[in-house]
Amino acid sequence: MNIPHPTHPNKHFDAIVVGGSYAGLSAALQLARARRRVLVVDAGRRRNRFAVDSHGFLGRDGQPAAAIAQAGRDDLAAYPNVQWHQGEALDARSDGDGDGFIVTLDGAAAVHGRRLVLATGVRDELPAIDGLAERWGRSVFHCPYCHGYELQQGEIGVLANSELAFHQAMLLPDWGRVTLFTNGRFAPNEEQRAAMARRGVVALEDTPVARIEDAATVVLLDGRRLPMAGLFTYGRTDMATPLAERLGCAFEESPMGRFIRTDERKQTSVAGVFAGGDAARAAGNVAISVADGAIAGAGAHQSLVFG
Repeated sequence: MNIPHPTHPNKHFDAIVVGGSYAGLSAALQLARARRRVLVVDAGRRRNRFAVDSHGFLGRDGQPAAAIAQAGRDDLAAYPNVQWHQGEALDARSDGDGDGFIVTLDGAAAVHGRRLVLATGVRDELPAIDGLAERWGRSVFHCPYCHGYELQQGEIGVLANSELAFHQAMLLPDWGRVTLFTNGRFAPNEEQRAAMARRGVVALEDTPVARIEDAATVVLLDGRRLPMAGLFTYGRTDMATPLAERLGCAFEESPMGRFIRTDERKQTSVAGVFAGGDAARAAGNVAISVADGAIAGAGAHQSLVFG
């Protein structure tokens, strides 16, 4: 990939895209094809970097997640009006003249963009269960549409972390035989228990989880070991960077965490700042992030034309 780094201390761009994963790459591509000067700032921390393969993205189903991202970077490398900064955006603020934003970069001079696209992603705050974090994205998941099919209708465990466990337990019987581990984090009422029984959840286990071993074996505090083909849980998410908050963007709250509020063009509450991908929705996947980015990129371009 031969995308040059910005070097001039007063470099100006039509748009700066912060985030070089699926949403950011997609946004940058729309702007590049509109022949606008674009800078992509990429800290290199894709949310799905823990998963080997990606599923559910038309035309790329089952391909390595890293390869899909690399293909997007290769697409952008063909456009001479795109520059790339491998590193973090440390700060972003209005330029004070109403003509755009100043973005402070690590290891390079500050740059100016008439528009910003925030595709900064989120951080997953995982349940504090011994052995879970090192299996995240490999045998412990949050999205059944991304990972459920590959479990081959085997034994599936839901590790409760909140009331959202009911939602997961109701979804997952289409992918296998489901056991809900309440783990002291969720106490289903009688109506919920009846609904899960009708749906085909095979077991509810109230004994707390001690740890996860092997690929996806749940070890309970009483010593029992329950091997699973895979495990699902919901954690909380938080913004991967503070840029949206520093810019004054409004947020929405969801049961999984907050996300940046956007309109139908993916513009935030701050004029000239657009957002897409996981940072700007309650839940998503690669396909949704790519679509989000395309809308944000087109929205940013159209705002340059029409205001």
